[in-house]
Parts: sequence; structure tokens; C-alpha cells
Amino acid sequence: MSYRNQRTLSLAGVDTSILSVEDLRKLIREILGTGIHGLCFSPYVEGQGPGTELGAAQIRERLAVIQPFVRWVRSFSAREGNELIPALATEQGLQTMVGLWIDDDLEKNELELANAIDIARAGNAGLLAVGNEVLLRGDLSEDQLIEYIQRVKAAVPGVEVGYVDAYFKFVDHPRVTEACDVILANCYPFWEGCPSEHALLYMKEMYRRATGAAGGKKVIISETGWPNIGTPEKGSVPSYENAMKFFIDTYQWAEEDGIEVFYFSAFDEAWKVDAEGDVGAYWGLWDKDGNPKYV
Repeated sequence: MSYRNQRTLSLAGVDTSILSVEDLRKLIREILGTGIHGLCFSPYVEGQGPGTELGAAQIRERLAVIQPFVRWVRSFSAREGNELIPALATEQGLQTMVGLWIDDDLEKNELELANAIDIARAGNAGLLAVGNEVLLRGDLSEDQLIEYIQRVKAAVPGVEVGYVDAYFKFVDHPRVTEACDVILANCYPFWEGCPSEHALLYMKEMYRRATGAAGGKKVIISETGWPNIGTPEKGSVPSYENAMKFFIDTYQWAEEDGIEVFYFSAFDEAWKVDAEGDVGAYWGLWDKDGNPKYV
């Protein structure tokens, strides 16, 4: 299914708070039809999650669902079959922000680094993201994280290398910020309890704080999104309309200000309920079966 060239409403200056559900759907069709910068991509299907060994056929099938609407995908690991994603994305004309999942399992970290370096040397890494919220979780020390970043930079000098964390961690850890070629900031008004009507303004402030810490380096929003089902997070309420409005507001701003955004996420992921509660399963633009949720 493709929505390209099916433009219905102008995106510029739209106030989503006054639009009907049908008009919100039309705008999402327009945005997807034009193509968004990036999506956070995990190819898991029902009953799968980290620990599942992924195969090429399944990855190709999931990539094919989103390929018409996106230019980049972001992967989260370079093992358990996830290392196949960048080459398969290249086959479909997509670029990849290649994620390395590093934590306190130092042996596994070495496999992540080795595989990611191989991916980059094969020409399939548009960008390397060494770690995801490692400091936020407290898995490694600042010195350990910086060492991993520096090792990857030394191994693939022709590829930009960054680190993904909550926007404020780049303020809190200037040495990590300095070690990165590019700043990859997660900006989630939802998880900070912001009511949906103020979410875009709050995300702009998150981005401003990250750019202030970046010292002139490029800042990419590596994750943002809004769930459509689940338990509220203080003032943040999951709903079909709130999710649509946040998506539209995000891309209206991204287009106006030239900001690169990796939206979270491509598909609903039931396995995330264990860590995030019921709301964790409903962040996708497509449902767990690959059906579009908002158009």
C-alpha cells in the first residue's frame, strides 16, 4: 500500500487541535506519502523479542512494509540476526543507523562491536550508534562508554559515530558529548508526563537543551513517539487521536526546521510490556501484524 502523491491537506501551519479524526488521517497519509526521514525498526513479530534469532526472509518482509514511506531505518543491535538488517535495508534503497546494544555483558559487547565494524566496512552503515541509554540505565561507566565509542571511531574513520541517550544526558556528560561525531537524542514528552497539547513545545525545549550541549555538532532526534493504547503517564494520555496529533506535529516541525527524526516505532512490539507496562506494546505506526494504524 502506498500513499505517495495522494496529497489532501497542506501540512504547513496546521493546528491539529481543531482537526477531525478524518483530517488527521489525511495529513498522516500526506506525510507518509512524501516520505519521512527515519523509523526505529525492530523486525520482531508476535511471540518474538530480544533473544530471538532473526532470519533474512522475515527482515525483508518487515522492511518491505515500511520501505515506501521512509529513507532511513534505525536498528538496535548487531547480533541475533539484527546484523542482517543494514545490508537488507540497502537492498531496498534504505540507509541504516546501525545500533550497537551494549550493556554490562562485556563479552557480548565485543560481538556487537565486531559485527558493527564489519557492517560499516561493507558500506552498509550510514551512521553508527554505539549504545542506547547505557548511562540512563547505569549499565556502564562514562569511561567505559567513551572507550567503546573511540574504538569504533578508530576502526571506521569514514563513518560518523554517535551515542543514543535521553537528551539531558548530553548535558550531564560533556565528555561523552565531546567523544561523539553526532548527538543522538531521545526526546519523549510522553515519558515525562507532558499533556499532549503541550508535547510539541516541550519536545522543542528538549531539542534546544541537546543542541546547547552539542557545541555545534549535529543533533538528530533518535527516538520520539506517542502510544495509542495503555495506562497514562501522569498527564500523558495514550489515545488514537493523541498519537496522530503528535506524529503530525512532530513532522510539521521537522519539515519547518530541517530536523532529522527517527520516529518510534515502525511496529507495535508486545515484548516491551515487561519493561514498560501495557503502554509499551502500542508505539508503532503499524500494528504487530503490519497493518497501518492511522490511515
